[in-house]
Amino acid sequence: MASPPRTNNLFLSQMPCLSYSLLLHYSMKRTLLRSPSLHRFLSHKTKLLSSTSTGYPRAACTRFPSLSLPFSTIFPRPLHSLKVLAMAERSSSPATSSHSHKFTNRLAAEHSPYLLQHAHNPVDWYPWGEEAFAEARKRDVPIFLSIGYSTCHWCHVMEVESFEDEGVAKLLNDLFISIKVDREERPDVDKVYMTYVQALYGGGGWPLSVFLSPDLKPLMGGTYFPPDDKYGRPGFRSILRKVKDAWDNKRDMLVKSGAFAIEQLSEALSATASPTKLPDELPQNALRLCAEQLSGSYDSEYGGFGSAPKFPRPVEIQLMLYWSKKLEDTGKLQEANEALKKVFFSLQCMARGGIHDHVGGGFHRYSVDECWHVPHFEKMLYDQGQLANVNLDAFSITKDVFYSCVSRDVFDYLRREMIGQEGEIFSAEDADSAEYEGASRKKEGAFYVWTSKEVDDILGEHATLFKNHFYIKPVGNCDLSRMSDPHHEFKGKNVLIERHSPAEMASKLGMPVEQYLDILGECRRKLFEVRSSRPRPHLDDKVIVSWNGLVISSFARASKILKGENEGTKFNFPVVGCDPQEYMEVAEKAASFIQKQLYNEQTCRLQHSFRNGPSKAPGFLDDYAFLISSLLDLYEFGGGIKWLLWAMELQDTQDELFLDREGGGYFNTAGEDPSVLLRVKEDHDGAEPSGNSVSAINLARLASLVGGSKSDRYRQNAGHLLAVFETRLKDTAMAVPLMCCAADMVTLPSKKQVVLVGHKPSVEFENMLVAAHASYDPNKTVIHIDPSNKEEMDFWEGNNSNIAILAKNNFVADKVVALVCQNFTCKAPVTDPESLKVLLSVKSSSS
Repeated sequence: MASPPRTNNLFLSQMPCLSYSLLLHYSMKRTLLRSPSLHRFLSHKTKLLSSTSTGYPRAACTRFPSLSLPFSTIFPRPLHSLKVLAMAERSSSPATSSHSHKFTNRLAAEHSPYLLQHAHNPVDWYPWGEEAFAEARKRDVPIFLSIGYSTCHWCHVMEVESFEDEGVAKLLNDLFISIKVDREERPDVDKVYMTYVQALYGGGGWPLSVFLSPDLKPLMGGTYFPPDDKYGRPGFRSILRKVKDAWDNKRDMLVKSGAFAIEQLSEALSATASPTKLPDELPQNALRLCAEQLSGSYDSEYGGFGSAPKFPRPVEIQLMLYWSKKLEDTGKLQEANEALKKVFFSLQCMARGGIHDHVGGGFHRYSVDECWHVPHFEKMLYDQGQLANVNLDAFSITKDVFYSCVSRDVFDYLRREMIGQEGEIFSAEDADSAEYEGASRKKEGAFYVWTSKEVDDILGEHATLFKNHFYIKPVGNCDLSRMSDPHHEFKGKNVLIERHSPAEMASKLGMPVEQYLDILGECRRKLFEVRSSRPRPHLDDKVIVSWNGLVISSFARASKILKGENEGTKFNFPVVGCDPQEYMEVAEKAASFIQKQLYNEQTCRLQHSFRNGPSKAPGFLDDYAFLISSLLDLYEFGGGIKWLLWAMELQDTQDELFLDREGGGYFNTAGEDPSVLLRVKEDHDGAEPSGNSVSAINLARLASLVGGSKSDRYRQNAGHLLAVFETRLKDTAMAVPLMCCAADMVTLPSKKQVVLVGHKPSVEFENMLVAAHASYDPNKTVIHIDPSNKEEMDFWEGNNSNIAILAKNNFVADKVVALVCQNFTCKAPVTDPESLKVLLSVKSSSS
């Protein structure tokens, strides 16, 4: 359930007694320059909101910097009054004719599902582009910019309330040029104006509503606006009239204010570093500080870090796992185990909670309560990839099939619902759907919730067992927290949650746990079949390179890690229980789709997304960084040398387009689009990791794979990147957990290298690869080479002659040889998987 926006609305009041210069100084200086570093303010204080992609605005507000006092009041608004009313099903493909629609605008020619949802609004929408900008200049009117995404609950609400209203549309059409942007298709545009709104108002969210001058400078903005004046606050209609009045009568003030804001933001968000590396002690200190800060926010009752609403921020789990490994390697076993307990309990609570779709697999976006029970029901691809990965890590450490099953659950959900015919992986599923065919409205969670009677009718003799296990009650079960369902939206409905373990419940019934699990699995299958006949939530079938990269990585890693499951392990629905090697095929097919459809071999550049063809938007930093990371995983977990070669080509392009060679670090855009007013060096690791954090790790991995000047260049770029964010690592480490890990990786004297030499493909080689990846060690590089393969030998002779020599000197025709090397020294070679596992269990000398 999406929490309603906290309406912290800043009233409009005319203030003729204050001059423009005083107001500008008061509003802009006070907010933009309140901290020594605006970059830290934006990234730490407010970026948490934008990164979480919640789908609802945390603060529905507007601010007229030169027209109003910072006067605020809070009026909670019940969710039930904001239900999405009369939302007809919309086509996700361009309209073939306008005969069945009263209105059709320019968005009908677009590919984005979000833009197509608005193609038949009475608003005369434009897509982002020169046509709209030119029309605004020609008419000499401001621009109304609305940014959202197709599975955003509050975007749907504002559409129904305002953009489908002909009266509101007339105001927009007469007074403004209206532009719609899909934030997932144009994250660069979203970043500019979200940063502006966050910097001024201390919060943000989607839909993002910003008024611009014809030259795209921000004038004022907010998030969700109700259509009408209420509780003494202006509604959207009033705001439109006031903005137009301000444009007509106080234009110079607004334009200068917007230009000043962009100038200040640009200066603050382009941090540079004169030193080219971090102080020696900082990486370890940052790791420790981040772990301590996270531990301080740990919820010992329900797991996770922080309070409601709870987001599964996987980078926090990654940091704690990395820190525990460091502690273990230095002999601090008790501290290491304490960190691991926090991780494992958090993962278990998430998997047993309602944030996990127990019937169909995969995870919802976040939980509105502290106990992971009632979720906001949309499913985002970036969550699936990262949560599968951290559960794979947990399985590597514990060998507990609980975690491998959670990973498989995610993978099998993706294979069923989210993968196209050519292997492309789609972006998201909506939270809202119709309760039944022909319903005139959509409701959040309708596809996923159950009444007690429905469960009785479907499951028959096993209904009682199932209802007891998943806390299903006739009156509904959304009562575990006062935050679970404060407006009684789910009265009589149940969100499945496991409050007791299967072993505990089976014991009460005197039943073998395996039989109990079989019954639960068969019950889930029956519910899945019934649920499949319900109206489905909208699928955003856009293919985003960065998000595909996160998932490709997890599929590739699973292909070897899950072979550590005990032979004969039994799986129950919705887990399929396939051969893990199938997951490598999924990963390679998805990577091949991107290479074929979204990569230009002549320019070596990526496009950002695909839907009915490549998008107009170029690839951004996250697209390159996340894809490079996945290609390195594809290679290290058994894929061909072509993936490593492509990763290096993409790294060269990333450096060419985004690297600040003088100041260090990577910008989020190439700076080639004049309509995008800011280039940002992003560092915050939120719902998705930052492109700079992932890039630093990529550079450390590449430096360990290749030799000579290339390796040196990778290390130097990584060191300079981290130096840019020195203050961040020192002061607010919890905002950059993955960067804390990256800082430690980059400053290690040497990574452990595992070199496998032998004929490929073969069962023996596969078994050695499985052994090489059997244990958790984020500072390990796996290189595999077949000396009889000319393409592989040519690559290594050209990029790391030491590896080529190792391969030649250790090639045995009928065996696979493994060498474990570090600090330019290799241990004696071994030729069986168990011996390799023993070698890899020895503590790292760099620790």
